[in-house]
Amino acid sequence: MALVVVLRGGISPERPVSLVSGAACAAAARRLGHEVIEIDPQDGDWIAHLAAVKPDKVLNALHGVWGEDGRVQGVLDWLGIPYTHSGLAASALAMDKAKAKAVLAGLGVPLASGCLLNRFEAAKAHPMALPYVVKPNAQGSSVGVFIVREGANRPPHQLLEADWAFGEEVLIEEFIAGKELTVAVLGDAALCVTEILPSVDFYDFEAKYAEGGSRHQIPADLPEAVSRAACEAALLAHQGLGCRGVTRSDFRYDPERGRLVLLEVNTQPGMTPTSLVPEQAAYRGMGFDELVHWMLEDASWPR
Repeated sequence: MALVVVLRGGISPERPVSLVSGAACAAAARRLGHEVIEIDPQDGDWIAHLAAVKPDKVLNALHGVWGEDGRVQGVLDWLGIPYTHSGLAASALAMDKAKAKAVLAGLGVPLASGCLLNRFEAAKAHPMALPYVVKPNAQGSSVGVFIVREGANRPPHQLLEADWAFGEEVLIEEFIAGKELTVAVLGDAALCVTEILPSVDFYDFEAKYAEGGSRHQIPADLPEAVSRAACEAALLAHQGLGCRGVTRSDFRYDPERGRLVLLEVNTQPGMTPTSLVPEQAAYRGMGFDELVHWMLEDASWPR
């Protein structure tokens, strides 16, 4: 068995999710017989701590900034420690939504139209026809995301607030009506398609992680051709961005127009009790502990 460090918590707005993901992964690793040390980068000199521990592998359960944007991956590369999920370049690229979209567009992945703006510019006037979606360019878990709906008589004033904490660049995208879908990729295989049915009208942070915030229909009730297209696009995006290990791609599907678009690729998907990747793995016959075992076996350096 191995000495495994689980990185959890961190400093991003997704810290609460990471704490739960990390606790679940650490418990599974212990059940698998590994010696496990949990390190929270918010606590002291975590890099020195990690270097002193000299683990065999790191299970990265961090989300958001300093978790899935390439910075932690760069530290682990420098230390020469094998770790789970994608490496520095793929993590940094996928976290930057605008740059990732440019790569995915070149691969022919179907995408929503949009533009990248400074948040102050986006607040001067409606940057595109209503309704549209405003997303921080480098956050995950729908942190800071909101919809500007039909009838809004002024541009998004939230972007001017002094406590806006989600970066200066925002991605403005057309709102795609219809179904919220997601596809997990494990290695070189897409698992299946889940439809997410939020209890509110928008699949925001609360709907993603609060108990009862959403229901998941697995497999999604879709035409076979649409399910196949979503799985193919998720795998193409995973490979095209240079990802490794586990990723999860989120989609919108408008059944009235027969339009499927990929919204983003998550290189550090949640591993909480309500998370989608463990649920899809279970649907394919892989229990949570087996999934964590797969992730640890897949850990490598350099990524």
